[in-house]
Amino acid sequence: MTEVGESRDSRRASKSSGDGRNPVSRLFGSLGLFISQILDELRKVVRPTRSELWSYTIVVIVFVTVMMALVSGMDYGFGKLVALVFGDGG
Repeated sequence: MTEVGESRDSRRASKSSGDGRNPVSRLFGSLGLFISQILDELRKVVRPTRSELWSYTIVVIVFVTVMMALVSGMDYGFGKLVALVFGDGG
């Protein structure tokens, strides 16, 4: 094996043998690290201004309205097509 492989294997062996702490301590340490990393990432978030938020909201409402009209029109058209092909059922 190469030196890199040996050092990787030795790290695995040292991890599996433990670092002297009990499993509960390792669990809470890992959980604390996880939460601190989450908080660090949340500090990096750029929040939109009031005007940006308002424009994003308008864009979403317009997009959803257009998509609803498109789907409703297609539903109506396919319904008429099916009624034409198969009859009105009456």
